[in-house]
Amino acid sequence: MPIFQRGVGDMVLLEPLSENSFIQNLKNRFDHDEIYTYIGTVVISINPYQSLPIYTADKVEEYRNRNFYELNPHIYALADEAYRSLRDQDKDQCILITGESGAGKTEASKLVMSYVAAVCGKGQEVNKVKEQLLQSNPVLEAFGNAKTVRNDNSSRFGKYMDIEFDFKGDPLGGVISNYLLEKSRVVKQPRGERNFHIFYQLLSGASDDLLKRLKLERDVSKYNYLSLDSAVVSDLDDGANFRIIMDAMKTVCFMDNEVQSVLELVAAVMKLGNIEFKSESRVNGFDESRVEDNNGLYTHHFTVIQEICELLGIEQIVLERAFSSRTLEAKQEKVSTTLNVAQAYYARDALAKNLYSRLFSWLVTRINESIKVHWLFSKKVMGVLDIYGFEIFENNSFEQFIINYCNEKLQQIFIDLTLHEEQEEYIREGIEWKNIEYFNNAVICDLIENNNKGILAMLDDECLRPGTVTDETFLDKLNTVCAGHHHFESRHCTNSQFLTDHTLPHNCFRIQHYAGKVLYCVEGFVDKNNDLLYRDLSQAMYKARHPLIKLLFPEGDPSKMNLKRPPTAGFQFRASVGTLMKNLQTKNPNYIRCIKPNDKKAARIFTETLVRHQVRYLGLMENVRVRRAGYAFRQLYKPCLERYKMLCQQTWPHWRGPAREGVEMLLNSLQVPKEEFCYGCSKIFIRNPKTLFALEKKRRECLEVLAAVIQKIYRGWKQRKHFLLMKKSQVVVAAWYRRYSQQKKFQKIRICAIIVQQKKSIPNFPYSITTNYVFQIQKYFLDLKKKIPSMSPIDKTWPPQPYQFLEGTHKELGRIFHLWRCKKYRDQFTEQKKAIYEEKLDASTIFKDKKALYPGSVSQPFKGDYLEINQNPKYSKLKGLLEEKVILADVVHKINRANGKGTARLFLLTKKHFVLADLKSVQIKATVPLPDLASVAVSSQSDGFFALKIKEVNNVDFRVRVQVQKAFPNYVATCIVGTIVINPIWCV
Repeated sequence: MPIFQRGVGDMVLLEPLSENSFIQNLKNRFDHDEIYTYIGTVVISINPYQSLPIYTADKVEEYRNRNFYELNPHIYALADEAYRSLRDQDKDQCILITGESGAGKTEASKLVMSYVAAVCGKGQEVNKVKEQLLQSNPVLEAFGNAKTVRNDNSSRFGKYMDIEFDFKGDPLGGVISNYLLEKSRVVKQPRGERNFHIFYQLLSGASDDLLKRLKLERDVSKYNYLSLDSAVVSDLDDGANFRIIMDAMKTVCFMDNEVQSVLELVAAVMKLGNIEFKSESRVNGFDESRVEDNNGLYTHHFTVIQEICELLGIEQIVLERAFSSRTLEAKQEKVSTTLNVAQAYYARDALAKNLYSRLFSWLVTRINESIKVHWLFSKKVMGVLDIYGFEIFENNSFEQFIINYCNEKLQQIFIDLTLHEEQEEYIREGIEWKNIEYFNNAVICDLIENNNKGILAMLDDECLRPGTVTDETFLDKLNTVCAGHHHFESRHCTNSQFLTDHTLPHNCFRIQHYAGKVLYCVEGFVDKNNDLLYRDLSQAMYKARHPLIKLLFPEGDPSKMNLKRPPTAGFQFRASVGTLMKNLQTKNPNYIRCIKPNDKKAARIFTETLVRHQVRYLGLMENVRVRRAGYAFRQLYKPCLERYKMLCQQTWPHWRGPAREGVEMLLNSLQVPKEEFCYGCSKIFIRNPKTLFALEKKRRECLEVLAAVIQKIYRGWKQRKHFLLMKKSQVVVAAWYRRYSQQKKFQKIRICAIIVQQKKSIPNFPYSITTNYVFQIQKYFLDLKKKIPSMSPIDKTWPPQPYQFLEGTHKELGRIFHLWRCKKYRDQFTEQKKAIYEEKLDASTIFKDKKALYPGSVSQPFKGDYLEINQNPKYSKLKGLLEEKVILADVVHKINRANGKGTARLFLLTKKHFVLADLKSVQIKATVPLPDLASVAVSSQSDGFFALKIKEVNNVDFRVRVQVQKAFPNYVATCIVGTIVINPIWCV
């Protein structure tokens, strides 16, 4: 264990251990910006409410592939440990981030994902997947996060992301699951809070043209659904964040038309809140709601419904009818009833909430389509859970009840996997163990989710039973059924225990959660659990021409009408939480326990009472006691033996006996102290992480030795195989060479024999002379073949002439060879390179031996457009004014003849004109047709001057002198663009 600079880095080592010393150690570290502390492998994270320089690229490299306890506590250490366990040991992982609202859970999940993205593999496809996974966060935060009194970026939905990896540990994609968006926030927000971020970001960051197309105004006060007291948050730049979101949606592969459709629905939701209703009396004596107008004239509000219908592509009369009446169906009968004003406002708000929540679910589905793995094969999974924290507000309703129920389930799984399961495992394995007491919140979970007497079950019963159902009848049922429960409190319980408790209003009940007592107001519980949307509104939405609306309201299809009542919100959430818990229990958990240091959202403030409360309900002290009394590492005998068997000669390479005996042999040979481990029935338990790190270090060293042995054997095999192949090849080559050598020797002997025969016969002597010449010519060509020069055109060498009678032939062959290799050299040129050399040839004709700077320009190609007009947005205006293709563009200095001062100008040359434009304003100052150009002149010196002489027009002699800003050699190449050759004349 390393020595930490401030306090104790791992609470397991804290001495003496008490709640006060625990809190003081957290405070000591927090005061010195040490916001992370360990409890074994659990990370405690305290929200610093400020940016700290501990998340740099250097920090990522520092914690990469390092042991968990090797460096100071950090969230990167946990992320690295989880990633390496997934990559190297094929163990699916999950990162569970818990804590109350404002404790920093969302930021912690971002840090985990960014670290994993930084340390996993590289490559174009891998980088694309990583970028899509990371960029899904800003999109979901914009549509699912909001400012609350405790957190400026509070997650108002639950998110669980499964990141999928291949066998190398490279990300393949992912799947996102969302849980219970707080859609009531769309129509109403508590004081001091805001609606979802996207509404304010759209109004602040969208262009004027986009707002016009969406029929929106920037003023937040124009929209009833948007709170005004917290419209602006100091730490949030809504305009900049909107642009970030648009870029993120493109990264996640949203099409332009999809982004436009999403923004149209967001605009429609905002405008729904501006619809007002008035009551009209009917002949039958009942009141009917109508969209409010003024003496038959359209008011601003009536114009709003027209704009909504235009955005959604729905007929106005269809939407108005859905707001004013409701159709009830029972079997084959249909009954139409009118809606009063209160019911019309309920229908309006229900439509707004359902439209937004279904849009959010569609966004999650659409992101999953982009990031999911499109092929089936074995993969590894790392889950990251970022879900709303425990909430205790001044007014707590159905949303807080559901959120806190979810946190109870997460606390339960933490207890099961870290406290209860660990102690149970010691008992099962026969390890001597002293039981440690802790609070098990299973009784609270049962109070909420019991199928018969649970609060959610009773709420569903009330919503489904016939007759008059109100929030009061629901509370009466709770008072009757839950009166004897120790964690339920109500003013009207049958035992009258809290009859005189004035802190408990008559319309509320109180639950003693693991995090403390929470008072819930039952007002709205029944409506929010029913989550009803009138069928007329669903059918009206299905008739819309908008491409996205039909997908969001499939139940509106008349051909697929279903009279069955949809499941309640509580039932759906309980089912999804149950699925989540089963998913988490199949993975190896890694815990990050987030703590909020103060309620002011301020840096460097540590409120001990607040932190103490969180430490208690999170069960951190019990966790420390279990870790101190337990073992840091445990593993089945067989996997343990397979991993470390190379450390012992007796177990390497194969152990034939039982796995437990092999592990015992292994640990005895390594001389591990007996107090550092314990043998269970099926597992080996190691107490101190240092022992495990020592084993891992020895394993790495041994693997390096084994790798060297494998490399040695492989290289020997490879070289022997190469040697045998070379030996076989040598035999073949030697045989062919001997054959060739004997043939050559035979030919020489044959020729010599013929010559001797010819010399002995005088009459045939001239013939022998001819044969001698043939032999010399043959030898000449063979020697020439061996001495042939290189293929470089500038190589002027040629072998010396061997025979006097071949003088002419020798010179002609040299000339022909040079022409041939020049042709071969030219054949290698591309069309672009040929054009460059043609320009250089023309420049040589004009400037060679005439201009002093010409030799320095030979190696530099002619670029022409030195300003890159087509790519530089600065010159986009100039590009639009020129109809012709620009051949030459550069910055020059126009010299005034009166005072000799130079002015910077843009010089452009086309096939018909040359143009001078102002450098700063990019406005054209002069345009001269080329036929009006009398001459161009340059000097022969080392300067950058050239002069343009214009033909006399109306007795005006116009002369311009310019000096090129760039190096003169570049300009020399510009004088002969294309086929334009200008007769030079010097202008005085």
